[in-house]
Amino acid sequence: MKLAMLLGSAIAVLSASIAHAQAPVTVGPNGEPATPVAELQLSDAQIAQLKDGNYTAAFAWHELYDWSSAVAQGAKDEFERLGIAVVAETTAGFDSAVQQSNVETVMALNPSILISLPVDPAAGASTYAAAVEGGAKLVFVDNAAEGFVHGTDYVTTVSADLVGIGNKTAEAMNAAIGGQGKIGYIFHDADFHVTNLRDATFKWNIENQYTGIEIVAEAGMADPARIDDIASAMLLQNPDLDALYVPWAEPADAVLSVLRQQGLDDVKIITIDLNEPVALDMINGGNTAVLIADEAYNIGVYAARAGAAALLGEAVDPFLVVDALIVTADNIEAGWQQSLHQDPPASLLRAK
Repeated sequence: MKLAMLLGSAIAVLSASIAHAQAPVTVGPNGEPATPVAELQLSDAQIAQLKDGNYTAAFAWHELYDWSSAVAQGAKDEFERLGIAVVAETTAGFDSAVQQSNVETVMALNPSILISLPVDPAAGASTYAAAVEGGAKLVFVDNAAEGFVHGTDYVTTVSADLVGIGNKTAEAMNAAIGGQGKIGYIFHDADFHVTNLRDATFKWNIENQYTGIEIVAEAGMADPARIDDIASAMLLQNPDLDALYVPWAEPADAVLSVLRQQGLDDVKIITIDLNEPVALDMINGGNTAVLIADEAYNIGVYAARAGAAALLGEAVDPFLVVDALIVTADNIEAGWQQSLHQDPPASLLRAK
């Protein structure tokens, strides 16, 4: 495990260095070209065939929170539309051993489709052995298990336009600080394709497109639980920072607490994903300037649709992507609906 963590850190650093050489392009975890999800459609005749098939589906999630719950709901709604019964849903708490156990437990029910976001892609062969042996149509979200062959071991990976997200975070950062200033860059220091590419794209844009902004401090975040210490140290060493980039919303919430404790009302935060505390801070004119989100609900819809298409013998492209959007205080309701397919929490609506 220690060796895997070291290798993951090295890969993340290498990914970031590659992004300096040329503008990043959205690709899948194995370099697959991206295909917009809208290209995957099912005819009325195919839907009727699925409804007559008595097919079932299951989920083996990494962890359930706002984003992944929206993905799950999108998949459940699509399965219901296609007449496919969901027989199990598990969450691993970001523990790869638990995820493997969950997959083995779920496969005892013989689901026709299994949707999962791998906790540890390097452990994929063991994590998903039961699914491959059981013949389930395996659909990945965000990351694919290493060593698996598209079209043979798994159907596809469904994710977001990762470079589009990175581009929008840089655009939002530029707007938040008026095109000039010093920022801190906190990146995800692990072998995780989604965050690695988003982070690298943000950095490439700042260094190549928004040259009035200078990254004066960088720190890797391997364990989100340590983000308080990372942010505190960065702010202590760089008291003149204008803004911070944080790779997703849950650690950004902890960074927000650090800024409040230190009385740093003017330091802006740009982060990714929708989260009630940071969104509330944004609406109230706090440190959070903008949130970047993907269409999480649609990731689930098309993951379910991809699995269903595979049951019918249809070929599915290896990497399907949804769009990204910028969410501000002004479009919070529309943004929440587009991303999560639900109304914002009541606290956000009261604050507007």
